[in-house]
Amino acid sequence: MARIDQTDDWREKQAPTLDTFETLALEAYGHLPEEFRALASDLIIEVADFPTDEVFEDMALETPFDLLGLFEGRGIGERFTMETGQFPNRITLYRRAIIDYWAEHEETLGDIITHVLIHEIGHHFGLSDDDMERIEASVEHVGPSGG
Repeated sequence: MARIDQTDDWREKQAPTLDTFETLALEAYGHLPEEFRALASDLIIEVADFPTDEVFEDMALETPFDLLGLFEGRGIGERFTMETGQFPNRITLYRRAIIDYWAEHEETLGDIITHVLIHEIGHHFGLSDDDMERIEASVEHVGPSGG
């Protein structure tokens, strides 16, 4: 006899929409340590299903599922140049790639989104993997009720 998951009714659930995914990302970002969030002030978080053709080509991706997120902006060392026309720092999360990753791993969707956010900000600012793991370990895990 097949085992039935009685913890929740998955028959009525759908994959999160772009808007829902953005809400999850903003919530995850809000739970990152303040000193870490300060690295990327005025950060814009966007969600798209897949990378643009330009990003796909620039990064030499094999499939659109190869990229979970992308940080675009200026690092701390680049902020003090006198260039005009600068855009704010931005992270784009790729919903379909993250959902695909989620389906193949035993992590919550919220944990994956948090991981991608930390790594996109952290790599851009030169943090080591150990630094990012410590930050990730310090993040408050948010349950379905928000806390």
